[in-house]
Amino acid sequence: MAERLTVAVPTFRRNDDLRELVPLLVDHATALRERDGMEVRVLLVDNDPEGGARPVVESLGRDDVVYVHEPEPGLAAVRQRALDESTSWDLLAFLDDDGRPAPQWLAALVDTWRHTGAAAVAGKVVEHYLTPPSSWIVAGGFFRRRSLPTGTVVPSAPTTNLFLDLRQVRDLGMAFDRRFGLSGGEDTFFTSQLTARGGRIVWCEESQVVDQVPTDRMSPSWVLRRAWSHGNTTAIVNQALAATARARHAVRVRDVAGGVLRCLAGLARFVLGVVTRSQERRAKGLRTAARGLGMASGSFGAVFEEYSR
Repeated sequence: MAERLTVAVPTFRRNDDLRELVPLLVDHATALRERDGMEVRVLLVDNDPEGGARPVVESLGRDDVVYVHEPEPGLAAVRQRALDESTSWDLLAFLDDDGRPAPQWLAALVDTWRHTGAAAVAGKVVEHYLTPPSSWIVAGGFFRRRSLPTGTVVPSAPTTNLFLDLRQVRDLGMAFDRRFGLSGGEDTFFTSQLTARGGRIVWCEESQVVDQVPTDRMSPSWVLRRAWSHGNTTAIVNQALAATARARHAVRVRDVAGGVLRCLAGLARFVLGVVTRSQERRAKGLRTAARGLGMASGSFGAVFEEYSR
């Protein structure tokens, strides 16, 4: 029997992006059907309370593009809805609505999964600026993502470009935790739990998604707030992963210390950048300090709800 693959796209009021993205995903689905004989569909999970993406899907008139409405706010609810809608499917690939898949994106994920038998495959994300960024943004590497050899085992991964073997996911009893719906970090918690329960996540360098970086995200205040948010989420996820009260206390102490050290190291790097007139040191120093502040605050229970409305 042919394997069944869902390509899931969480979306919130980005219809222009969907009009550009969905035809690309249909092309990937068609190519994979022709190559492997797989059954492939595109699933749009709309988190807009008004269901604003429905007309975009209806205008396509395609049976292999499915629309569902998830009114509960937050990414955790949306990603869990994608899992719930795929209970009879074998495989699931996540892609964000502002991402654009490179030509070999989906085929490379499938090939790496077949070769490794992993529970999940994480692909690369490459930044693309919609308008030229400032030299400070570039120097700080705020939007640069990691790059690893294909087959590298990783402990966790974002869902920006993630492929799941749903049979293994179901066997491990996995679900997205709604506690992280508005703060973010639901993907880190999910994939960290996946590996903790015995699942394996491997990297695929050949599968690439282009992250469209809009102009309004290229300000110092936005990128430093995002660095703070990532540090905050890291601490919250670490505490949630701890199995006992004693373990949570140990994690809190570790993350407070780690956050403070990052703050001090980041500020020292910033000062050195001022003295040496190095823009890279100044930018990266502030990024490190902001992340450290986020870790320390998250350790004391402060939660930054990045996706609140």
